Amino acid sequence: MSRTKTYLELSQDDGTAHKFYEVVVEGTVVSVRYGRIGATGQVQTSSFPTVEKAQAAASKKIGEKVRKGYAPAVQGQRAARAVTRRQVTSAPSTARSTAPVLWRFRTGSAAFGIHIDEDRCWVGNQAGDVYTLGHDGEVLARYSLPDGVKCLVADDFWIYAGCDDGKVYDLSSKLPFAAYDIAADVDIFWLDIREGVLNVSGADGGLTVIDHEDEHQWARKSAGGQAWMVRADEQAVYHGHQRGVTAYSPDGSGELWHTPTTGAVLFGWQEDTVVYAGTARNVVQRLSKRTGAVEATFRCDTAVYSCATSPDGRYVFAGDSSSSVYCFAADGTRLWKLRTGGGSALSMQYREERLYMVTTDGSLVCMDAGESAVASAQQGTVPVARDIKSAAALPTYTPAASLTAMATVSAPPAGGVVVECVQAGGKLRVHVVSDGFEPSWNVQFPRGIREAGARYVVDALHPARSGFYRVRGEIRRLV
Repeated sequence: MSRTKTYLELSQDDGTAHKFYEVVVEGTVVSVRYGRIGATGQVQTSSFPTVEKAQAAASKKIGEKVRKGYAPAVQGQRAARAVTRRQVTSAPSTARSTAPVLWRFRTGSAAFGIHIDEDRCWVGNQAGDVYTLGHDGEVLARYSLPDGVKCLVADDFWIYAGCDDGKVYDLSSKLPFAAYDIAADVDIFWLDIREGVLNVSGADGGLTVIDHEDEHQWARKSAGGQAWMVRADEQAVYHGHQRGVTAYSPDGSGELWHTPTTGAVLFGWQEDTVVYAGTARNVVQRLSKRTGAVEATFRCDTAVYSCATSPDGRYVFAGDSSSSVYCFAADGTRLWKLRTGGGSALSMQYREERLYMVTTDGSLVCMDAGESAVASAQQGTVPVARDIKSAAALPTYTPAASLTAMATVSAPPAGGVVVECVQAGGKLRVHVVSDGFEPSWNVQFPRGIREAGARYVVDALHPARSGFYRVRGEIRRLV
């Protein structure tokens, strides 16, 4: 069987592109592999009725890329572009008392990612490990991702991990998969997802917005670099960087407001009507979402690495660069400062009188933030923190690298929904085959496992307000 391979690269001196595109033709099968230079990339495979049609399809794909500036290259001559890994320092705390820590789970590497929901605690670290734990500290599962986890975010039921390999992984089912492949020129610092729309802030202060089909919607460049904050709602996208916080309209049509902050923004949090910016100049500032006006300032003793609030806004929490955690009243009054007992908090979240923190020493820490527990801690009485150990038989889940690595079924199980990958306007789309759904709507589906003509079974589909379906549960190939 004849085999031809064409390898192209697009790498520009200004750093706006650094990616490859490879087309392999083997008889009637065309395989396309693409991604960042130096990375494995994603693979899509299509079959054609004749060799001639396969070669024609490959030539069309190659021609499209050449017209966009890609050129033949030798694989391996260009190195992968460097990825920024957040470098942080953590000094000893000057607080007089230690926080009432209930339990601590050491992940083995510095951790930035955290998400706490009603069922589980999620933590992701720089080694690419994501663990889920019960609220009592029991370790439930582990996901092993290809690169370091920058952040964990939730969008309703769905949980996503933004990683240093430039991909965003959906962790909502047993088998994780790459839901978004960020443009090669975007160095992810933080991200937020709302209704399937991904908002990415990057090292250069840029903001990139990508839709549910993993396709670029719009991008803006804010005044400052090092953009560690992005939060989104139906009114705006709030972007924090070295020069402050900038709000953009959701469709990218314009800037709504810009507010300089006291110091570069290192972390961001949002509630219904306000956003909070933690800064390098030792403060958290609360800004009105409507006008950008600074409503309150919460003063810490060193740079603020993270912040969070109670749901009603009654309490504002902050973690600084000196291994301390603070609590403030809504008007900015400092209520207490305590030692974390485990490094500086790089992310945090409050839930039901507990404050969960991920720290520079790689720990997920659960602290009792109730008034009586804090009062006892200030008097020198704290519980003995439990050190949680990983179970030896802990299940570990890794992303499927290709379509052939997926689980398969010969018939749809009861309640399963069948979807099919089809060619539509030169692009691979996924539509619903099962009855009871709108057949014209696209299904948000991982690009790396799409193959024209292939059918899949998913546990459930949920409609998004903007007119597409989102997969819930496992994806299996129907054979």
